[in-house]
Amino acid sequence: MATMEIDDLRRILVACAGEDDGIDLTGEIEDSTFQELGYDSLALMESAARITQEYGVVLPDEAVSDAATPRTVLAAVNSMVTAAA
Repeated sequence: MATMEIDDLRRILVACAGEDDGIDLTGEIEDSTFQELGYDSLALMESAARITQEYGVVLPDEAVSDAATPRTVLAAVNSMVTAAA
């Protein structure tokens, strides 16, 4: 399975936030906190469920709740994808 890139995560985050939320994920977001990006824990859990569907890896709840930035989510997902390969 392919690793997750920032554009893949961006697409999932947009899908889980909904269009009406006005969240802007353009530009360099890798090191922005999810709080700065306007994401709450519910949106992150929904994103984790979508990641499981698409990538076949289950992120532990603590990995999702502890993830401060998109970069940390990418690292966790890609670590799990690599380990599963």
